[in-house]
Amino acid sequence: MEDELLGDFARFVNWNLMPHGISRPSPENVSHLTTEIRQLKQQARQGRWTKNHKLRAVAYHSIIKALPCRVVTPDADVYRDWAAQRGAKSARDAFPKRLPVFAEGVNPPVYCLTPEGHAATWHVLSAIEVHFPDVTYCPALPGVIALLAHFFPGEPELFEAVSRLLACTDASLHLLDQTYHANEASCMTFADLVNKYSTGAHRVVAARCSSVLEVYSDWLTWLFEDLPFEYTACVFDSFLLEGHKVLYRAGLALLKFYKTSVKAKTLAHLDAGNDLRAEVRGFVRNAAWHMMPDGLMERAFGVRLLSRKEISLLRLANERVLLARGVTHRHSRQPMHLSVEIHKVLSDVIDEQQIRGLWPWLPERFALQQPWLLFSTNEHGCSLSRFYMHCEGHSPTLMLIKTINKEVCGAYLSSDWAERKKECNRGLKFFGTGECFVFRVSSIIEHFYLFYFLSFWYSHLFY
Repeated sequence: MEDELLGDFARFVNWNLMPHGISRPSPENVSHLTTEIRQLKQQARQGRWTKNHKLRAVAYHSIIKALPCRVVTPDADVYRDWAAQRGAKSARDAFPKRLPVFAEGVNPPVYCLTPEGHAATWHVLSAIEVHFPDVTYCPALPGVIALLAHFFPGEPELFEAVSRLLACTDASLHLLDQTYHANEASCMTFADLVNKYSTGAHRVVAARCSSVLEVYSDWLTWLFEDLPFEYTACVFDSFLLEGHKVLYRAGLALLKFYKTSVKAKTLAHLDAGNDLRAEVRGFVRNAAWHMMPDGLMERAFGVRLLSRKEISLLRLANERVLLARGVTHRHSRQPMHLSVEIHKVLSDVIDEQQIRGLWPWLPERFALQQPWLLFSTNEHGCSLSRFYMHCEGHSPTLMLIKTINKEVCGAYLSSDWAERKKECNRGLKFFGTGECFVFRVSSIIEHFYLFYFLSFWYSHLFY
């Protein structure tokens, strides 16, 4: 029965280009594949489908078919009607003249497809543009379609599978961002997660690039355009079952491997003139030099304490920031990663180079905002009560301290200082969230100020 459903599912694949170890599908019966979700997740994480193209195809069919979708979801028959109306059969191998608006600027990966398979990717993209007008920005979609083309017998079946991914109603999976606003929130969330869970890699990137947020904004491009087929397929195995959190984990793992690749070199010997974005993307394209597919997934799921709940809360916070700033759609792509007005941040405690090095460590939704001075001992004196009076009611805050030994350190506080007075905190000696951190600035600064506070006042600066 499964063989009848699959048909010639691999007819779009150029087997001469497939990685070593992945052979043509054999005629063995794989109908014994489990349908129990927990076992499927375990198999996906362990890479059980990596060498068996047919087993992966059966798994994908089963998983995608079981996705809860909107009541009206386009299927294979809808595609056949659309193709007949536009005369697609007479021009099957012809590419559309352009990519859909939601994929502008994307270079669809070939993923070992035949010319017919590559053309099928473009045809399905065109059909998605017609039948899903609410999808306005989804740069990952061309890569997803090119990957799925390996496992479906024709364009109608491929279109139906992609339609089910787009129409999935399981909010916990959050499969594909479909608007510019959602995509930007994902990029901001990834930057926040790098800040917290891959500090070593972040340190390497920040030391070589003044705009690390631009580097991190490529994270979905790494996964669905740059990674070789067998690596993307391993990520996609778990992504279908566990949702967007797998992509974040895989992106973090790639950065960790990148950090390892430059660990043996001192930063002084790395070419600062290189385009770091291009360098990281080149590293991802050559992933086979640095890791195996199962090694990537092992590192991805080895990120400790990262939960779906934390990702959801970060996304929600970032979406609110974007909405408040009026960023809801994309006409011509606008620069999202704005630099602050450095002259309003500088003091005798910290210079421009140091503030540029510190800024990328802040959560992106706040790093986008212009800071304002709340308290300085030079202006307000050294009274602790006056310090509280000026700083309470504002969050988050950044504290910079210069000691009598001319050493500079500080802390980022995500909560309001007034939290210390709440009834629930009485008797406790701490407050704040997991985004709080302390830091030290190694450079010696000549002049002395005891406290220098900055606040983002983001609730007043969105407009």
